[in-house]
Amino acid sequence: MISKLFQRAGLLALPLALAAGPALAQATPAPTPTLNSGDTAWMIVSTVLVLLMIVPGLALFYGGLVRSKNMLSVLTQVLAVACMTMVIWIVYGYSLAFTGGGSLTSFIGGFSKMFLAGVSHETVTAGGIPEYVFLAFQMTFAAITPALIVGGFAERTRFSAVMLFMLLWVTFIYYPLAHMVWHEDGYLMKLGALDFAGGTVVHINAGIAALVGAYVVGKRIGYGKELMAPHSLTLTFVGGALLWIGWFGFNAGSALTAGPVAALALVNTLVATAAATLGWLFVEWMVKGKPSLLGSISGAVAGLVAITPAAGLVGPVGAIVLGAVGGAVSFFFCTTVKTALGYDDTADVFGVHGVAGIIGSIGTGIFVAPALGGVGVEGYSMAAQVWKQTVAVVIAMVWCGIGSFILYKIVDVVVGLRVTPDQEREGLDIAEHGERAYHN
Repeated sequence: MISKLFQRAGLLALPLALAAGPALAQATPAPTPTLNSGDTAWMIVSTVLVLLMIVPGLALFYGGLVRSKNMLSVLTQVLAVACMTMVIWIVYGYSLAFTGGGSLTSFIGGFSKMFLAGVSHETVTAGGIPEYVFLAFQMTFAAITPALIVGGFAERTRFSAVMLFMLLWVTFIYYPLAHMVWHEDGYLMKLGALDFAGGTVVHINAGIAALVGAYVVGKRIGYGKELMAPHSLTLTFVGGALLWIGWFGFNAGSALTAGPVAALALVNTLVATAAATLGWLFVEWMVKGKPSLLGSISGAVAGLVAITPAAGLVGPVGAIVLGAVGGAVSFFFCTTVKTALGYDDTADVFGVHGVAGIIGSIGTGIFVAPALGGVGVEGYSMAAQVWKQTVAVVIAMVWCGIGSFILYKIVDVVVGLRVTPDQEREGLDIAEHGERAYHN
């Protein structure tokens, strides 16, 4: 009951039961799933809330962070990537992520539900919601993850390269990792690693891909020499606020039921985000002498990321700790570490999503302990669970890091990753899309 990790497994219970032999069926007839209208309504709302995170939330958050000449390019990339991923999800993504039974079932699903074969408006999961609702909810997760990567190489990448890379990335990186973490046959699921709402699958995955992209694509022209301040912190604030609102669907919706676990995830999403905002703000205040709006809203997003893998598993006090640590550590990665390593991650995707995702994923192993207010898991041992969480984090980082590097190189050969220097100076809004965000 405590996690969607185990509830998701129930999605496969009906077809497995129907495949049982006649004698077994006569002895113990498989119960027919009953539609739960309350849970269904909540999951429909949650799906819409996650969509709100993408457009307009993430699009505006990133759009405000870039220079005005690249505003529309970011909005277009986020929208187009999300839409492409939704279509792919129907064609084969859902099948690869949430079916099993093949020889590689520990690492990837099969094609038995390609084009949603066997799924109809009458198909109900073992949890009591229409399978259409479940797959739509998961579709929004698959859509936001590659859209997050856009912030890592914004302002200098070809639109064609972005689209081709994301097509390959969701196919070869996202779907296998989602299967490993959330399917009952998945390697990390069987290992016992916990990821309530996407710490590894979404945030570490996107953060590492963005970091690799920042290195492979290279720095923006004039980076470190010219002023590249965000052109509209007002829009970034609005986008960040919409992310926080939509994140209740992301986290509380991941309970897959309108019950106590969703309530816990909702409270944790509130307090972890508040703690992270204050954590980043006060550390920045001490280090730089002034608290900034950019820092505050960045801290809020870091808190949302940090609590994601733990949302329905830890208590509110544990959530506050995870949020505060996530906000403070992300500040140092987005400033001191980023400067020392010299990479140009335009929207600090790695510093916020990657770093806070790692903190939240490993921290889940600590704060899930009943003695610390967590819900606990069967046979819980803090050392063992932290080890499992660490293994999951390392696998996600290695899988995404190596895979993303290879895919970036392939795309560079096929279409070229970067726009020309003249196009970059002119701005991608005109060079790539033939329009301007603002007219004087």
